[in-house]
This record gives sequence, C-alpha cells and structure tokens, in this order.
Amino acid sequence: MLTLDQVPWNRSKATSEFAYPAATWRLIIDGEADGATNMAVDEAIMTSVREGTSLPTLRLYAWSPPCLSLGRNQPLDDVDREACHAGGVDVVRRPTGGRAILHVDELTYSLALLETDPRAAGGVLASYRRLSEGLLAGLDRLGVIATQALGQRKAVADLTAICFDTPSDYEITVRHAGEPSTGGRKLVGSAQWRARCGVLQHGSLPLHGDIARILGHLALSDSEREVQRQALRARATTLEKARGRVIPFPHAAQAMTKGFSQALNLTFTRGTLTAQEQSLAIALRRERYANQDWTART
Repeated sequence: MLTLDQVPWNRSKATSEFAYPAATWRLIIDGEADGATNMAVDEAIMTSVREGTSLPTLRLYAWSPPCLSLGRNQPLDDVDREACHAGGVDVVRRPTGGRAILHVDELTYSLALLETDPRAAGGVLASYRRLSEGLLAGLDRLGVIATQALGQRKAVADLTAICFDTPSDYEITVRHAGEPSTGGRKLVGSAQWRARCGVLQHGSLPLHGDIARILGHLALSDSEREVQRQALRARATTLEKARGRVIPFPHAAQAMTKGFSQALNLTFTRGTLTAQEQSLAIALRRERYANQDWTART
C-alpha cells in the first residue's frame, strides 16, 4: 500500500486531473558547457519566452568542467573554494533558489514558459507538481518507478548546504529494491524562478557516479563530511542505482523529451538559440554568472 507521502505516476490520473490544451514548444538538446554559460543560456531563453520572441522551451544539457552551483541566496561560505580550484570544479550561482548541487555525470533539464500557461498554474508549488509529471513519465520510459515527495521538509536549523540532502514537496524520489515502501531516495532536484510573468524551472538528474562527491567541495570539517557522506548516500541516488545500469545521456534525453510530451500534451520542434538569445546569453555570462560579484552575493 502506498503511503500519503507518495504520489505515484499514473497515466489515467494525470490525463484526467491535468488536462492541458495541445501546445507546440521548442526543444533544445545541448552538449556540455561551463556553469556560467549554462545559467546564462537558461535565463536568456526565459527572457525571450517572456518577451514573446521564442516558443516555450525545454532544454536538456550537460556540464563541463564539473560545476558546483549555489542557490540564488546561498552563502558562498558554504563552498570550499580551494578544493574546487584544486579539483577543477567551477562555482556558479543559479538564478533559482535552493541549495548546492555538484553538476557532473548528469542530465539537466530546464523549462521556460509563461505564468499564464496552464502548466504553470497555481503558483510555484502547484506548478512543481504539474511540471514534475513530465519527469515521472520520462523516468517511467526508462523503467524507473518514481514518486513525488510530500511532507519531507526539514526545520530551517536542520538544513544543510546540499540540495540532494532531502526532497522538497513534489520533487522526485525512488526506492531501491528491497527498501521500505515509505519515503524514498531523492533522484531529481529542481528549483524555480519567476520574473515579470516568466517562469524558469530547471533541475538535475544524476546519471551515475557517487552522489556524495559534492561533500569534497563544501566547507565542512572531516567529521561533518563523514557523517553527511553516510546520510547523503542513504537519502539520495542516481539513475544508475535506480535502474541497475548506466543510462547514456542521449538515451535519457530522449526518454525525458517523450515524457514531457506525453504528460504535458506537448509537440516539440527541435531548435537552437536565436541570435537574440545568443547575444543576451553572452552578456549575462559576462555581467552576471561569470562575475565574482554575483557569485559572492548574499
């Protein structure tokens, strides 16, 4: 029996409860880019969608070099900058909230749409639930039975610097074989930002590797690092662990595209950045995301 803290992916329920009008969106599947570029591109797309010069957009991408991203208002002091520099790990501040994520060996998705779109209806939390149906449908296509987390919030004093420490409402969790039916390990971490009627939601799906690698790049004592390493491995997971084998990025990207199409009643047209978006992304990268004043903001 499912408990109240789990909302399963169910095709018939999703179709009846979230009946959206058909829509055509742009699909951008990018290769790897550095952290400042990725964040600048996401904001440039959201700005263009908000201004009506581009279709709503699903973007799927990766990161190189590895990058530690901080939530919009997260203290830079959470980062061990010497360890990041020594390990060749970039540090960037996201436009969205939340806590730190180490972006490596993952698929990142971003959705840019308008607040007036019915898929974004009801505010941040309600739209999390709606948009996460696309993630659940994509994971279903990969053979992963996932759920939307509910009621797992921590008190502020108990929060750590790590995004994957605990799932927020409607983020995606999965149980490993043989584990109890209650709760689950966080598989996809997401965050949303709204500005002048535009909505940007992006999130991280770790494909493989040690989910606790992030701890080597945060400002922790050795004893804190070990305690959090054990806790994080118990609370979060990767697609490889959930599926039992490594899923290549192209395979995961195809499944997620079909999942969003199915769950949100979308037809995708493959595209690239417009010249206007490219120009804006270059400016945003220079003036914000690669700017140390922005990275150090509190």
